[in-house]
Amino acid sequence: MAVDPRNQKADALLKSLQQHQGGQLKIFIGAAPGVGKTCAMLNAAREYMQQGASVKIGLIETHGRAETQRLLEGFDILPRREISYHDQQLSEFDLDAALAAKPQLILVDEL
Repeated sequence: MAVDPRNQKADALLKSLQQHQGGQLKIFIGAAPGVGKTCAMLNAAREYMQQGASVKIGLIETHGRAETQRLLEGFDILPRREISYHDQQLSEFDLDAALAAKPQLILVDEL
């Protein structure tokens, strides 16, 4: 039986990816606003931080919720990037600053 070269290429790529210690993505999903996605994310991040991991807040929206604001205490919050859009000043997640900080964990809310 002949070996398909596409399979060999895919297998080589998979092996390469498995050897590389890259990042991971974890997404917190909820059925509706206010169900606790941001709080769950912050609580999980606090556990990582207590285990010695470097954690940075890239972007969090508290939506005026006191509990969410309280959960931000103790975290290093990266500054947002200011941009102009249709004569308005907006702030957004600063990917370059986040990557330059090289934390082990970056939190980004409201994707």
